Amino acid sequence: MRKTLAAATLGLAALTTSPAVAEEAPKLVTILTSPDAQTQLMGMVLTMQSMQQGAEAYMLLCGPAGDLALKEAPAAATAPQKPKGMSPQGLMQTIMAKGGVVEVCAIYLPNKGIEASALLDGVSAAKPPAVAARLLADKTRIMSF
Repeated sequence: MRKTLAAATLGLAALTTSPAVAEEAPKLVTILTSPDAQTQLMGMVLTMQSMQQGAEAYMLLCGPAGDLALKEAPAAATAPQKPKGMSPQGLMQTIMAKGGVVEVCAIYLPNKGIEASALLDGVSAAKPPAVAARLLADKTRIMSF
C-alpha cells in the first residue's frame, strides 16, 4: 500500500510540475563607429558569429560607420577583404537577411545632410529611447567598435 501511495504521489507531482521555461535568446547590441574597414568587418564577423550561436542581433552605426548603410557607400565599405572576400556592407546585409536589425544613429542623417531614402532598404534611423531600452535589457551584451 505504501509503495502504491508513494508512486501515486510521485505521479501527481510530475503532472503538476510546470515544464521548463524556454531560455530567452541572449541579445547582442553592436555599436559601430570606426571609419576603418577592417574594424567594421570584424564587428560584422563577431555579430554574425553571435547570431549563429543563438543571439538576437541589433547593430547601431554612428559617425563614419553610418556610411555602411548608404546605398551609395564609400568604396572601402564594399571592397572585399581577406581572407574570405567579404566586405563590411555585404556582411551587414547578410546579418539583416538573417534577422539582425541595423539602424543608424538618430543624428547621422541630419548631420550628413541626407534623407532616409539614401539608406539601404531595411535600415532606418534609431530612436534614442528604443536604443536605451535595448542597452538596458536583461541578458544583453554590448560590443563597440
